Amino acid sequence: MFVNLYNPRTNQAKQAKVGFSWTVFFFGSIPALFRGDWKWFFIMLLANTLTAGFAHLVFMFLYNKLYLSDLIVAGFVPSDEASKRILLSKGFIVETRQDSPFDDFDDLDF
Repeated sequence: MFVNLYNPRTNQAKQAKVGFSWTVFFFGSIPALFRGDWKWFFIMLLANTLTAGFAHLVFMFLYNKLYLSDLIVAGFVPSDEASKRILLSKGFIVETRQDSPFDDFDDLDF
């Protein structure tokens, strides 16, 4: 399942996968290099070197989540309603409500 993201500050659009990373399964840390994700490329490379490749088994399940979280922190937002629903259901973003029923109680002193 893919989500479409857009960064309004930099005017960039990206598509990211949610879930298990088959590319990390087959190619190790190379997908992070092609995505320009230098931080996770070096972390994965170092972890795989230190653990004789066992960290590879962990990153297959985590890398797409880590990459997507970094994009959201960098200011990317869902560019369509389907992507927003996917990110909401997976817990990457939280829907904010503009009107709260508790706004009327802000002036009260307890």
